[in-house]
Amino acid sequence: MSVPLSQMWTVGSYVLRQKLAGRTRYPLVLMLEPLFRCNLACAGCGKIQYPAHILRRHLTVDECLRAVDECGAPMVSIPGGEPLMYPEIGTLVRELIRRKKYVYLCTNALLLEQRLREGVFEPARYFSFSVHLDGLGPEHDDAVCREGVYETALAAIRAALQRGFRVTTNTTLFDGADPARVRQFFDAMMDLGVEGMMISPGYSYTKAPDQEHFLARQRAHALFSAILERPRRGWRFNQSPLFLKFLMGKLDFECTPWGNPTYNLFGWQRPCYLLQEGYAASFRELMETTQWEQYGRRSGNPKCRDCMVHCGHEPTAVDYTFASWRGFRQAVVATVTGRL
Repeated sequence: MSVPLSQMWTVGSYVLRQKLAGRTRYPLVLMLEPLFRCNLACAGCGKIQYPAHILRRHLTVDECLRAVDECGAPMVSIPGGEPLMYPEIGTLVRELIRRKKYVYLCTNALLLEQRLREGVFEPARYFSFSVHLDGLGPEHDDAVCREGVYETALAAIRAALQRGFRVTTNTTLFDGADPARVRQFFDAMMDLGVEGMMISPGYSYTKAPDQEHFLARQRAHALFSAILERPRRGWRFNQSPLFLKFLMGKLDFECTPWGNPTYNLFGWQRPCYLLQEGYAASFRELMETTQWEQYGRRSGNPKCRDCMVHCGHEPTAVDYTFASWRGFRQAVVATVTGRL
């Protein structure tokens, strides 16, 4: 596993403080969406279907920082939309680093080399590019519905690494993914020199153009078991090993949708990054008035039945790690040995 020790310490001590304070619901990662605009139109995306007048809007830096301060999570993920199209992205990242937040800027990397040449960012231990890659060249270009994106992203990753930036990848897998090709993709990313990889099954967005290739739960277990059953020694993942065991069906976690709260143009999104069932005006209102018992697989909510996405279940894995000696031991063994 490849999460830096300083980040592990920050997250671990934060979770323990929540436990000691008796909090059962707390945020781990703020999903901060300053805009929905994107320079791609992927078939599996549910974020870019808004009308043009919404896509033209974006949050101000002050609005973003108020949300960060209000939430208090130790990590901030900046998805979108494409955050490199946000005009004040450099200022926003600098302010987040000044607050000692671990920042993951989730990008398709089409604008990354340009932004690096412009000097928008500086390397920092608190900051990582998280480049979206859904597999090797043919698979990724097919997923994003444009040829050549994979090679552009690889060139940008090399440029960022040469400048001393931390770079990770995030990969969403759908029904029909070939486990052997995914393993080859992992090898390619390690050869490229990325710090770590994040993987997750896709969520069946009702607004996504492609509704045929989302994974049901049992098929997801089979796919991730085939991919991860004998992980190569050199593979590094930038996520909890217990979440990977959950994907393989070796652990059963319930969703904790409050673990990755989402803030965007409309406010605090209920109940999570994936569903849009209203908005709260404040983080406190989100936490105190959302009917959390109506979500998660055990609730019987059909929208949650097959969801295994990282934003709802990785916080559960982290909480489980620090909730008992058994969970802590399982995480340590998987981290040290690399066995899942």
